[in-house]
Parts: sequence; structure tokens; C-alpha cells
Amino acid sequence: MNAHHLPLNVAPDVSSSSPYDEQPTIGLIGMGAMGRMYAKYFDQAGWKKIHVCDLPEKYDQLKADYANSPNITPMKDGHAVARSSDFIMYSVEAEFIDRVVAQYGPSTKVHSIVAGQTSVKAPEKVAFEKHLPADVHIVSCHSLHGPTVSPVGQPLILIKHRATDEALTLVESILSCLRSRFVYLSYEEHDSVTANTQAVTHAAFLSMGTAWASASAYPWEQGLYVGGIETVKVNLTLRIYSNAWHVYAGLAILNPSARIQIDQYAKSSSELFKLMLQGGAGSEEAVRKLQERVEWGRDTVFGDYFAERNLVGGSAAPRQPILLSAELLDRFSLGTVNPPSPAPASTPSGGSAFPLPASHHLLPPSKYRPNSHLSLLAMVDCWAHLGINPYHHLSVAATPLFRLFLGVAEHLFLSEALLQSAIRSALEDSWHRSDDLEFVVAARGWSQCVSFGNFEVYRRRFEETRAFFEQRFEEAGRMGSEMIKAVMESELKRETESGGDVTILKTPRIGGK
Repeated sequence: MNAHHLPLNVAPDVSSSSPYDEQPTIGLIGMGAMGRMYAKYFDQAGWKKIHVCDLPEKYDQLKADYANSPNITPMKDGHAVARSSDFIMYSVEAEFIDRVVAQYGPSTKVHSIVAGQTSVKAPEKVAFEKHLPADVHIVSCHSLHGPTVSPVGQPLILIKHRATDEALTLVESILSCLRSRFVYLSYEEHDSVTANTQAVTHAAFLSMGTAWASASAYPWEQGLYVGGIETVKVNLTLRIYSNAWHVYAGLAILNPSARIQIDQYAKSSSELFKLMLQGGAGSEEAVRKLQERVEWGRDTVFGDYFAERNLVGGSAAPRQPILLSAELLDRFSLGTVNPPSPAPASTPSGGSAFPLPASHHLLPPSKYRPNSHLSLLAMVDCWAHLGINPYHHLSVAATPLFRLFLGVAEHLFLSEALLQSAIRSALEDSWHRSDDLEFVVAARGWSQCVSFGNFEVYRRRFEETRAFFEQRFEEAGRMGSEMIKAVMESELKRETESGGDVTILKTPRIGGK
């Protein structure tokens, strides 16, 4: 049957205020954290018929959890949800999507709409095309944020794969209660964009966490990596490890683009660290190569932005930097800012021990202890080598984590003083060298883990690190949520003032499709 001529079971312009008999039955298969988030917002919006299910052994618990929610009806299994619902969302791990759709897909109600809330769409597309009846619409989706982050203004990807325009309109009507920003992509575009915005970002934070765990130390409790942009790195690392491992495993292992990017991030980390060691040992050529490579990465990734901000000529920038002031970020720090480290080593003549250009002898704010910021240098180097423009993805489908990490990188690279201080510290300071070594080893380890394509290996590596930080999750979770809220409110305010519609901003499909 031609999807372009399929009817719907309900009117496409139905709303949560429509009479009960006119409302669609909304089905959620999989009631993990994201499934429950959707159920909560649908319920609060006034949708009256919400059918949900999880694993059969969780049925009794589901009934208890929603005993006081008359709009939400727990069902025994996916067959009951699929056969009764007009809009069905599979909220299951990408690793298991084929098995689950194969089991429940044949029960799908005629002329209903099926979506999947998976982080990697290639397996979902195959599963839907293989196991769903021909007389149903496919309009998939993906909220690019976690279950504890407010969906307001966040990107929500919609994929009209096999459906009529009316089916897409109905999905928009149902999901409008999230007040997210709709972004229209194809399955293939989704996996490319999510790899660019999430894969390397996750790899960076996972590597930082593994490095600290391997060193058996919470560095912020020793006065290290505290305050300013360090606050973002620490809080978001702990935030990632407080989540379930499978949230990140599927994206990394099942998305081919992600594997390439994670491998490049490890390569960038390793090569930059080698130059730091060689330059620190007295090699002027290594110092020159490090300086040139970092500046090449800066110019490649931030060149246009620099020109607009008058840092390399040009007019005023059309947008402000992402991060709030470093001082404001201190409010969310898990540690206490100690006095700055001693001044860098000097030659007898009073000059720097390493021959950086004279114009680069600029001091950073003295409040924060300089370090190499290897994780950030490697991130920008990786983007530059892969030809990724982070600002394009910022406007299309940036997650809160990506937005914040880009903000941290931007904060470092748009400040000549901070960037040159990081290079100088990388060459002259030894206090962070063991941490940088652990970071490089961790980055390479995560890259190898992903290349194996083994979910069990990924799970064990993640959970071993997670166990080290577990007792810090409660405080870090609270601080991290407040920090994200503060930064995102600032971003949303700016986008609104520039003409964006925070309620439902429709971003046109990329690629001209």
C-alpha cells in the first residue's frame, strides 16, 4: 500500500483539548526514563488515552506507579499497546530495537503512526521496514536531551519516513506539549548530526572520568580542576556517569560515523600529548609544532567567529559566547578555588623557558590555576581534522551537553590569554602531566572499546568507572542540573530575542530535502 494515500484514524489537527472520543490513543512501548518523561508530559497536557507497557515482569509495578493517573493505562505487553494505539512510540535501547519490533510490530493497529525514540536510527529504520505492516505510517522522533532536562526549547528531531503530510501534522500536534524545537531530518541525516554533536562529546567526558578513576582521586577535592570552565567539565562528566551505560553505548557502537570521530579524538589527544612531552623536554621544533597545530585548529573551527569578534579583524559578532561568566560558573563548583599556581619557570634572563612568540606573553585571570586543557585542545583538533562546523550543529540539533562543551571550548579558544596560558602550562607545568597521561590512555581505551563493537565490554568499562564516582552523584546531579538550567535559560533568552519561537520553533530540513 502506498504510504502517501494511507488514511489516519483521527483528525490530524486534534489537540489535547479535543473531546475524549476524538483524541488519539497514544502508545508507549518501553517505560524507562525517557518513556516515563513522555508519559508525564502527555498526561500533564491533557491527552486522555495513554497506553504504556514495559517488560512483562514490570507490569505490576507500572500499575502501582500510575494508579493515581487516570489518563495513563498500563498494559501487559507491547501487543496490547500496538493493537490499541493510533500513535505508537518505541522507547527501547537501539541494541534491542529489531527484536522488540519483530515481536510487537505485526500487532500494529491499521493506519496508525509508529515512531522510535532511539539514539541511533539506522537499526530502527531497518527494523521498522522489515517488521511493520505496510498499512501504517512511519514518523520517527528523537528528543536530544536526557529525561531530567526540561524539553522546552530543546531540539526534537522528526523523521517523516513513510507517511502522509497529515500523519506528520498529527505527530506535531501530539508532541507540541513538550514545547521543543522541531528539527526535520532523514534517518541518515539524523545519524550524521547526532554523531557530530554527541559521539566525541561523550568520548571526552567518558575519558576524563576514566582518567580520574584510574588515578583513584577526585581532583576537585585536592584543589585541582576547580572553578570556571573546570566546573563544566567536572559536573558534566559526573552527570554522564550517573546515567545508564546503554544511553551512550548504542550511539557509539551502532553509528559508523561515531566510530570514526571517537577514533580521531583519541588520535588527536595522543598526538598533542606527544608534542607537549617533546616540547617540555626542550625540543623547540615540538614547541613550534604544538603552537601551530593548536592555532590551526582554532582558525579552522573558530576562524569566522574570530573575524566577527574583531579578534582577527572584522565587525562585531552577531551572537554572544555560549557560556556565562566564569565567576558565575563557580556557583556550581564541587570544590573550592585555591590560590593560583606559581609563575611558570623562567630562563636566567627573565624570559620564558620555551620560545613562544612575544605577542603571546599574556597572563590569564590569576584566580584559576592554568592547565593544559588537553581534552579541549583535542576536541577542537578533532573537529578541525574531520571538517566539522560545530556552529552549524548548534543551530540544527545541539544537545545541552554539546552546547555546554562547545561553550567551554569557545571560552578557551576565543581568549588569546587563556589559550596561550594552556599551551605554556602544557609545556612547563608538570603537576597535571600524570593526569594528561591517564586521559590519553583512557581516550585510546574508549576508542578501542567502541571499535570492538561489543556492548558487554562497553558496559563493564563504563560501570567500573561509574562505581568510583557513585557516592558523588547526588551533589553533582543537583549542581549539574542548576548549571545547565542557568546556561540554557541564557541561550533560550538570546534565541528568543533574535526572533526564535521557543514554544515550537520549526527548523527546516537540512540538505534541501
